Amino acid sequence: MPLFRTVLVADDEPSIRHILTLVLTDKGYEVRAVADGEEALRELSARAYDVLLCDVRMPKRDGLSVLKAALAEQPGLTVVVMSAYGSQEQALEAVQAGAYDFVQKPFKPEEIVFVLRKAEERERLLRENRRLHEAQLPGASLGHILGQSAALQAVLKQVARVAPVDTTVLISGESGTGKELIARELHGKSRRSAMAFVAVNCGAIPHGLLESELFGHAKGAFTDARTARRGLFAEADGGTLFLDEVGELPLGAQVKLLRVLQEGEIRPVGESRVERVDVRVVAATLRDLGKLVEKGEFREDLYYRLNVVNLTLPPLRERREDIPLLARSFLGRFNRELNRDPPVEGFSPEAEALMTAYAWPGNVRELENAMERAVLLAEGTLIDPGSLPEKLWAASAPVSAGTSAPLQAGGDLSLKRAIREMEESYIRAALRRTKGNRTRAAEVLDISHRALLYKIKEYGIDPDAEALRG
Repeated sequence: MPLFRTVLVADDEPSIRHILTLVLTDKGYEVRAVADGEEALRELSARAYDVLLCDVRMPKRDGLSVLKAALAEQPGLTVVVMSAYGSQEQALEAVQAGAYDFVQKPFKPEEIVFVLRKAEERERLLRENRRLHEAQLPGASLGHILGQSAALQAVLKQVARVAPVDTTVLISGESGTGKELIARELHGKSRRSAMAFVAVNCGAIPHGLLESELFGHAKGAFTDARTARRGLFAEADGGTLFLDEVGELPLGAQVKLLRVLQEGEIRPVGESRVERVDVRVVAATLRDLGKLVEKGEFREDLYYRLNVVNLTLPPLRERREDIPLLARSFLGRFNRELNRDPPVEGFSPEAEALMTAYAWPGNVRELENAMERAVLLAEGTLIDPGSLPEKLWAASAPVSAGTSAPLQAGGDLSLKRAIREMEESYIRAALRRTKGNRTRAAEVLDISHRALLYKIKEYGIDPDAEALRG
């Protein structure tokens, strides 16, 4: 799969420009040729290129000067320097300035093709090394989807079947269920895994900038476009582009996205020419795209083009057996990141029961945040209910309140009273644990200092007496 697409040839010899344009176009590259150094820099400023083939001796500006200026503006550009008057010193100077290779004239056109293929392979290896490095970082989630529930395993089986092909996939699910994680798993198990995975949240970018962000722009395309810029589709060429919150795309961008999916072509904003790209698109949505189609807010043809395969992620409340497994994984990660010594080793039975009973409306992301907080606040090696967010035990108050009468026939079923009793007991426990320190107790309870003082007064609690009991 070719990694480079666009090539700029800068050479003052018409025959060189002509033969390289013919040969490289035949090999699938998009080629533009210019005759001097200043024109080369203008072209690089106006458009984004993957490769610059640059002669050393040119009118107006020499090749080494062009090389240095081009790399200062586009550090990721691959530059191959050509010269009929080359020496070892000149070749060394070019490579030290950032050139990938130095080619001596006269050369056979196939030599240039061979050099470009080597450069592509080097770039592919660099990207694979970056991907493997990121996968080993603490907290990196690539290829590490935890869960033994039947609901999640069913989704992962679908992922394994769909990943090897280039079918467009639409991932549905509530916020925090791990849609990007599934998209990364699709990429990691595909033939594109060594190439780029690019993620973009369509709802986080202003509509006026979204087309430029996705498709790129030419220099001068709009007021602030001082230089040309490659879009995210060009960055993901050969790999996967993950469009999160795809339902937020404005209609103009939807038209362009449909063209990419159908034709494999993009047109940067302000450009008259199109560029070929080879990108697998994986989209995700919180919103019901079918209803948006009915309202006229989303194109029907794009909806069907995106929704070739639909993967629906179950919310955490439908896979409760995975909660302890996920929680322990987060514990290990936050022990490392927060340098816990001694580390938190697990949960008290009461804390685990609260976590399993809670509905987790924010799903895995909410659980992750709760575990980070718990590791920060835990004073021992086990997390107890006091280290968990108040909403967990407040939601479970009728079951957990030890001070309430048993919930049986004839028992007191006042939810309000049970919650008040549990709230008072937790405040007393927090004050005992912190030796009467109200500021620290407010942090443990995850409420404001002012709210704690109000509740101490409301319940008639004596912090000093609780400190003595602790």
